[in-house]
Amino acid sequence: MTTSQRRIIHIDMDAFYASVEQRDNPALRGLPVAVGRCQERGVVAAASYEARAFGVRSAMPSLLASRRCPDLVFTPPRFEVYRAVSAQIQAIFARFTPLVQPLSLDEAYLDVTQPLVQRPSATAIAQEIRALIAQQTGLTASAGVSYNKFLAKLASDYRKPDGLFVIPPGRGEAFVATLPVKVFHGVGPATARRMNALGIQTGADLRACPLAVLAQHFGKAAAFYYGIARGEDNRPVDPDRPRKSLGKETTFDQDLHVQADLAHAVRDLAARVWAGCEKRGLSGRTITLKLRHADFTQITRSSSVMQPIRSGAELEQASLQLLRGLHPLRSPVRLLGVTVSALCAPQAQAEQLCLLPPV
Repeated sequence: MTTSQRRIIHIDMDAFYASVEQRDNPALRGLPVAVGRCQERGVVAAASYEARAFGVRSAMPSLLASRRCPDLVFTPPRFEVYRAVSAQIQAIFARFTPLVQPLSLDEAYLDVTQPLVQRPSATAIAQEIRALIAQQTGLTASAGVSYNKFLAKLASDYRKPDGLFVIPPGRGEAFVATLPVKVFHGVGPATARRMNALGIQTGADLRACPLAVLAQHFGKAAAFYYGIARGEDNRPVDPDRPRKSLGKETTFDQDLHVQADLAHAVRDLAARVWAGCEKRGLSGRTITLKLRHADFTQITRSSSVMQPIRSGAELEQASLQLLRGLHPLRSPVRLLGVTVSALCAPQAQAEQLCLLPPV
């Protein structure tokens, strides 16, 4: 089966956690809502669209969110409720195809090339799924339909919230050409900055860049970037694909050498990683710190614990302990990364939001 023959849907719930809270508490409807706790070490787990209008985003320190939106209403997270709603949504997906690849509690890829029900098109299936989600959960979902995963993901973001967008065969390359690379799934903020520094601002710029040049700057990822610039993505929807790790890393605009600055960066990374763990209902037993010096030499250090990490504070302390073990540093640091692996659904889920210091 070729990529052009696939019919892929990407479903993404709209402001999922915050929308569940507004659904269950009518007093919150129409208000700027943040799921989390407004305290010194709090982090926003999710923000309603009313809050996003003020620049409030997930993984943002709560105090910063409060400064951006003085009327922001905080509500504590209820992860057991979010998981129950996610199970309802997954049951809807299962009516249409066995090829469902969840990315988190609130989004998934579906391959409907050979669906379980006869419908005239993948678009019709996406419309029916969105209607069923609204009917059974009272929530809205956005959907993207295309012939590969990359384009379906772009499409679902294109008409949010409560939208449906289709990128048909033959239109992918032209659609990608007009978009800034910073919105591409798989191109993080640090990579986008590096691309921008090379003069790559849009998909058209990326397409014009030779593969050899991309390989020189981006290594193994170059082939993926070369493909998506042309609307190509051969990755299958894999329902059995287990997530092996969850991590975040950042490349600094200026190399760091002061221990306090490095510790601050590690805390931020740990907060973002734990937010991702909470979103997916996962934890892990192995913490890895990656450090890359200005001369591109790289060091990794890992530690494992008997029981899964239970909180963001625990992940922060383990990450900082690994950092302390690398001092004194022989040269400034260009990049830091924090990863949690040996993932599992913890026996005792930590239902609290990670509590980490603000950036």
